[in-house]
Amino acid sequence: MIGRTIAEVQPGEFAELSRHVDLERIGEFVDAVGDYNPIHSDPEFAAATSFQEPIAPGVFTAGLISAVIGTQLPGPGAIYLSQTLRFVRPVKPGDTITARVEVLEVIRDRNRMRLNTVCRNQRGEEVLAGEAWVMPSRTPVIYDRAPAEPSCAQPVFLQPWLWATRTMALWGTLGLSLLAASRRRLPTSAVRR
Repeated sequence: MIGRTIAEVQPGEFAELSRHVDLERIGEFVDAVGDYNPIHSDPEFAAATSFQEPIAPGVFTAGLISAVIGTQLPGPGAIYLSQTLRFVRPVKPGDTITARVEVLEVIRDRNRMRLNTVCRNQRGEEVLAGEAWVMPSRTPVIYDRAPAEPSCAQPVFLQPWLWATRTMALWGTLGLSLLAASRRRLPTSAVRR
């Protein structure tokens, strides 16, 4: 990966990144940030909503924009200054999302770039739109230590703790789902008020 300076970027340039979304990736994101809203993690709950199935958190999708900025345009060393977001459609398991970042404006004397940021699903439907301001590195950055595939590589000594944490989070989510299901089944007179 090569981080580009403000002198190397022109309006109209763009970069894209695509990722397939599945329940496992949504679950990993939910665990990482602690957003246990059942619309993201409980298929039974989500089935009763207008979405009819779990949806990815909006910030999950917005994170793909961050990935494009931090790895491609302008790339490593860039500082994300601000972002506006408009969530247009839900992102569901099975979707493939393409994040696109396009340079709208370059302010060389302030070392700032304004970017159009859009995410589309595999049908070409816009799911997220906005604009970002970014400050590229003042010197080119060459960074070769990126993982071969998207993952959260952990030091070996932390891996048992990571598995234990994930297992406990899974048990907690399962327990909350079972509790919620059992409360829905109780007759009204059995629920304390």
